[in-house]
Amino acid sequence: MSEECVRVAVRIRPLLPKEVLRHHQVCVRVVPSTAQVMLGSDRLFCFDHAFGPTASQDQVYESCVQPLVESLLDGYNATVFCYGQTGSGKTYTLGGGNQDEEGGIIDRVAQDVFLLLGKKTLNSDGVEATVRASYMELYKEDLRDLLEPHTIHKELHIRDDERGNTGKTVMHM
Repeated sequence: MSEECVRVAVRIRPLLPKEVLRHHQVCVRVVPSTAQVMLGSDRLFCFDHAFGPTASQDQVYESCVQPLVESLLDGYNATVFCYGQTGSGKTYTLGGGNQDEEGGIIDRVAQDVFLLLGKKTLNSDGVEATVRASYMELYKEDLRDLLEPHTIHKELHIRDDERGNTGKTVMHM
């Protein structure tokens, strides 16, 4: 595991059919063979990874997330944080498309975690593992746990404990 704490990747989605019908133009593109993105014709931005509209779920997962999964089982914490405006492709990248299409990051992480845990526990006596996952949505000032469908907005608050660990706290109202 490298010493870098945060890596940033950008994924550019293709134009949606309604955008094509309205004659919208592509204004963001990946500079070939680089991790740079060109905005318009003259603004260049650098990232750790840059994926264009034709990038597969496999490419995104293997480059950005799979190393995190492997380090998880070595005792490191890992977070995948997806950020972008509504309609930018976060849900597709995380969850995948329809059932006919490739799975997203969540499917692949779950598959790899249990596959790697199975291998680790087969090779070790008395090893026990607990898996915990969060799937949080932060929209405006509201935090929502997407794995707990009965929570309402503003019911969850982000707090630090006395050791500086960050986690969610459920407020009972």
